[in-house]
Amino acid sequence: MNKYLIVGLGNPGEEYKGTRHNIGFDIVDYFASKFEAKFKVERFGLISSFSLKGRKLYLLKPSTFMNLSGKAIQYHLRINKVNINNLFVVSDDLHLPFGTIKCKKKGSDGGHNGHKNIIECLQDSTYSRLKFGIGNDFKKGHQSNYVLSPWSNEESLTLRELVKKSSDLILDFCLLGIEETMQNNN
Repeated sequence: MNKYLIVGLGNPGEEYKGTRHNIGFDIVDYFASKFEAKFKVERFGLISSFSLKGRKLYLLKPSTFMNLSGKAIQYHLRINKVNINNLFVVSDDLHLPFGTIKCKKKGSDGGHNGHKNIIECLQDSTYSRLKFGIGNDFKKGHQSNYVLSPWSNEESLTLRELVKKSSDLILDFCLLGIEETMQNNN
């Protein structure tokens, strides 16, 4: 059976819920709810799993905080015997305008500390990712305040539809692969 690890990046804790930096958690939560998959506490995070069309999907929300996500991903790839080609990491991206959703087959960390740590821990940057644009409407030196702030009222109006679209891309990745997902959606 082909196995997949879908990871939503974010920070654990009530104070981070609904913030831009936690969009990865929100998208993975929505995806899990479509399949009535429940999360349980395991080492380094909350994990859920279910089977879909001959595939085993593991959904992970690391509890290691954003900047140390690599440790959780490394552990769950190993323990669940998932090939790095079947790893899909969902995160925020402030280099993309709000509402832009982009899939990539591999790449650098792009200045994202979560991806930086993943690449360091895995010693590999050839994993697939979904980048959710959060925009960069902040003054110089206020990046951390911006990413840890809640969505604006205007952004909130379209957020649910964008989360749904992102969830659909996760499904495409698992059923069609990254090449076809990028071709159909980027």
